[in-house]
This record gives sequence, structure tokens and C-alpha cells, in this order.
Amino acid sequence: MSKKLKLLAVFAHPDDESMGTGGVLAKYASEGVETYLICATRGERGWFGSDETNPGFERLGLIRTKELEAAGKILGLKEIHFLDYIDGDLDQADHNDAAGKIAAHIRAIKPQVIITFAHDGSYGHPDHIAISQFTTAAIIQAADASFVDSSNNSPHRVSKLYYFVDSEAFADAFIKYMGEIEFPVDDQVRGEAAWKDWMITTRVDISSHWKTVWDAISCHQSQLPSLGPMLDLPEDEIRKLLILQGTFYRVFSFVNGGRMSETDLFEGLR
Repeated sequence: MSKKLKLLAVFAHPDDESMGTGGVLAKYASEGVETYLICATRGERGWFGSDETNPGFERLGLIRTKELEAAGKILGLKEIHFLDYIDGDLDQADHNDAAGKIAAHIRAIKPQVIITFAHDGSYGHPDHIAISQFTTAAIIQAADASFVDSSNNSPHRVSKLYYFVDSEAFADAFIKYMGEIEFPVDDQVRGEAAWKDWMITTRVDISSHWKTVWDAISCHQSQLPSLGPMLDLPEDEIRKLLILQGTFYRVFSFVNGGRMSETDLFEGLR
């Protein structure tokens, strides 16, 4: 009997899962793969309204938790786990504590494949960069027999790690519809860092799941103002943008390799 396939996504905020990899999560869930999500924060700083209408940290965190739970149902997620760090402060979290929490979940879930942000955080977001680093460290800890987690789970070795990345085609389309993503961090301005085609190892066709992705994104009502002009686009234009999801960089794999582009995150495991 073949082993049950499991996919774990590890992200920083509610809505990362839908706006970044919604199509991939929906695709694999529809194929019977068990899909899981670890969300590091509850999005407490993600308010796009006026200061007068800001519900505050605790209330906004509750709102965004419910939004994520609704999106998760649409995407077919089996479980969602929160780490309960504060939005915007994730890069200041204790690295041993954060990696240890993720490692414990990895051991409990036992996924073959994990996806998370790339080292550049897509557009330099400190929380995205932090969760990428914590996740990468956690994979090593989860496989280390000398590491004892809080639930005393047995070690588990992940077979494949992927960073989800934005292709040049996606970045160009996003800028066309939404404009440049730029924001200051310390004394520098950060922005979108598209990956060239030759850097992308894996392209998953999610074209038949774009509507599911849009429905999941739409669950994040508090975040929709950030999408600006995209909300007014015709459905076909939204489809053209969303089907460009599904591009990844294979960080490591114990089951396959080479420079030929993959079309399946579970290549070598089926």
C-alpha cells in the first residue's frame, strides 16, 4: 500500500497561503493529498482602513483568523496551526523557539513535501524572510534524533523542500495590474525580486483551480483593499494573473534531481 502523500505549507500571515500558493494547495487537496498549513502570526498589523476604524491588534487577529479558516475550507486544507507570534515582529522571535515549534509540527504531521517563502521573502518582507529561515532550520531539527520537541514526537525526515517564487511573467503581470511593491525597511527600500525562468525548477499547472484561488482570496475581506485595482478587473484578467501561480525553486530533494523542470511537487514520491 502506498504511503499517504502530505504537503505542509509554512507561511507568516493569514492570506499568504491563498495569494501565494492557493492554486497548488487546492490542486493537491483535490487529488487526495493531505494539505496542512502553519501560520506564524494572526496578521495583527494588517489593517488597511483608517486609524479611527482600526479594530486593534487583538480584534484584527481574531478577524483574520476567521478569514484564514474560511479560506482554508475552500482550499481543502486538512489542518491549520498557528504559532502565535506577532505580525511584524516575526524576525525578532527567538530562532530556537520558532524552529522548535515548527519542527514539532513537522514530526506530528510527517509531510513528504514542505513549501515556504524563498530566502528573499518574495519582496523583502522581514516576516517572510524569517519564516523561510525558521522553516529551513526546523526541517533539520525534525530529522535530528538528538532534538527533543515539546510533544516528544519521533524524528521525521522531509523528502523535499520548496521555496515558492514569483516568475518574471507573474511579476510583470502583477505590476501591470497593481503597480510596484515597494516599502522601506531600515534605511533601504525593498521590492519585488522576480526569478528568471532558468532559476525556476518546478512549474505546477494550477489553471483549473484559479477560481478556487480567487474564492479563497476573497475570504480575506480585511485585506482586499490592498489589492486595489485588481478588484475591478474582469474575471478573465484575474484568471490570467492567478494561473501564473505555481512556480517553485526546489531547495533540496532526496528522491530526484537534475535540471529538467518538474511539473509535480511530489515527483519521485508517487
